Amino acid sequence: MDAVAMAPARNRTANPAPLALARWLMVVALMIVAIVVVGGITRLTESGVSITEWKPVSGALPPLTEADWQAEFAKYQQTPQYVLVNGPAGMTLATYKFIFFWEWVHRLLARAIGMAFALPLAWFWLRGRIPAGYKPRLLALLALGALQGAVGWWMVKSGIAHDIKVSHFRLAAHLLVALTTLAGVVWTMLDLRALSRGEPRARLTGFAALALAMLLVQLFYGALLAGMRAGTVAGGGWFNWDVWPLMQGAFFPAGIEWSLGAAHAFFSDPYLVHFIHRWWAWAVVAVLVVMGRKLRRAGARPVSVAIHSAFGTQIVLGIATVMSGVTIWIAVLHQLTGALLVACTAWGAHRLGKQV
Repeated sequence: MDAVAMAPARNRTANPAPLALARWLMVVALMIVAIVVVGGITRLTESGVSITEWKPVSGALPPLTEADWQAEFAKYQQTPQYVLVNGPAGMTLATYKFIFFWEWVHRLLARAIGMAFALPLAWFWLRGRIPAGYKPRLLALLALGALQGAVGWWMVKSGIAHDIKVSHFRLAAHLLVALTTLAGVVWTMLDLRALSRGEPRARLTGFAALALAMLLVQLFYGALLAGMRAGTVAGGGWFNWDVWPLMQGAFFPAGIEWSLGAAHAFFSDPYLVHFIHRWWAWAVVAVLVVMGRKLRRAGARPVSVAIHSAFGTQIVLGIATVMSGVTIWIAVLHQLTGALLVACTAWGAHRLGKQV
């Protein structure tokens, strides 16, 4: 009787219950989705270079006095964005405070995510509650978070010193690191939930890898499009079919600058980048429909419904963003749904990986 009673205790010591870690990672995933949304607002309000210094500790507090605000504003007035655009437009301190707010919230949330990941990780580690084989993966996710912070500052620097906006390549890198981290957190969370039920880890199948890679290309082009402010190159106007599915009244847009080479056209020409983003989306939809059918056959209908709902909403919001002339709240919802689509696709890939 004593031996039987003691067995569960020994099992708990040898294999710490992973459900608490899964719940913790769920919170982290939601925080990453939140920062992707705030990042979208920051980009759309041209707030990204409003804070010209990176102060990990003291920067957590906004300016508290009028003198502090004037000092921050004076630093911003040295940037190309102010000198060439906002200064001539008559930017006031009140307007500067508005764009400062969004960049400050973005950075504050980044700090919060770092603490929400690192501190519980340390606690679980010291308490011996991390299951075997998961420490390297959790450290890798922590490293991705640190990389995201470094890439974020690298991106901002390009707008402080070189241009009126940040580099669209650095913006793409910043977004893709965030979404890759999100996918990794979701996958690890699902593995831990499976472990809590005594199930093995999932494997990444070839088909799931293809779906994720195709989605990554779409996200990359979406980030390039956003960074180049290319959402309006097709024109604008609700239910104006010359804007969508056409671009300025034609299927293939005029005005692509080929003289600088194919690489420049495919990655830096706003017309071609916009064209690729809107039509590659349908290739992604096709592969996600196949994924959904595979999931239904595997008895995972909720995952299939989630994926279909996410990409369907994303397509509608993408079209609405273009037709509205990039109305901020629609564009932000488009970015939010993009992050949710990444999470849903990672979920679907994980579920397919449980079949092998």
